[in-house]
Amino acid sequence: MVKIISKELLNSALAQIYEDYEIIVINDGSTDKTEEIAMSYGEKIRYFKKENGGQSSALNYGIHKMKGEYFSWLSHDDEYFPNKIECQISLLKQNDKLIHVILYSNFELINHCSRKIRDVIIPSFDPSLFRLMLLISSPINGCTALIPKKAFEDIGLFNLHRPHTSDYELFFNMASKYTFIHMPQILVKQDLIGNRGQM
Repeated sequence: MVKIISKELLNSALAQIYEDYEIIVINDGSTDKTEEIAMSYGEKIRYFKKENGGQSSALNYGIHKMKGEYFSWLSHDDEYFPNKIECQISLLKQNDKLIHVILYSNFELINHCSRKIRDVIIPSFDPSLFRLMLLISSPINGCTALIPKKAFEDIGLFNLHRPHTSDYELFFNMASKYTFIHMPQILVKQDLIGNRGQM
């Protein structure tokens, strides 16, 4: 079975209340219907196709192509709540002391029909313990994060040689200079099985 990007994902990105954003779709060498689905949205998204290199390669490619100040990503079968970006940007605007900060939130598990299974509430802990928590637990869902582009310039990109842990490795390195702040809101829907985009 082949995973393809879901229309639910793209629709959730386009439904954001916050209006000053761009949507980039990276086709990482797929031979499925990803291009057909992405192109059906016309100028609403920026579409790029590259040779297959894996998730880390696709994320790095998107970072190079982005024009905005903050980076947030979705896996092929997940969704944002409409207030995801607005909620996070509002917190940053309300507190000008929040510099060198990466925000992340709770999330909701859904099934292949986008029906809720349960909420995932991340335990609260002092941000100074974030690196320790990365080593002993799973304290962050990367798709909930809002990351300043400058953080990639300061720390680096996703490690192509660690396809399964590149996000946690990068977060660990970023936490040396950036504070990870947990938001209690549920801002992302994660497909538990990851099979909505299969054919």
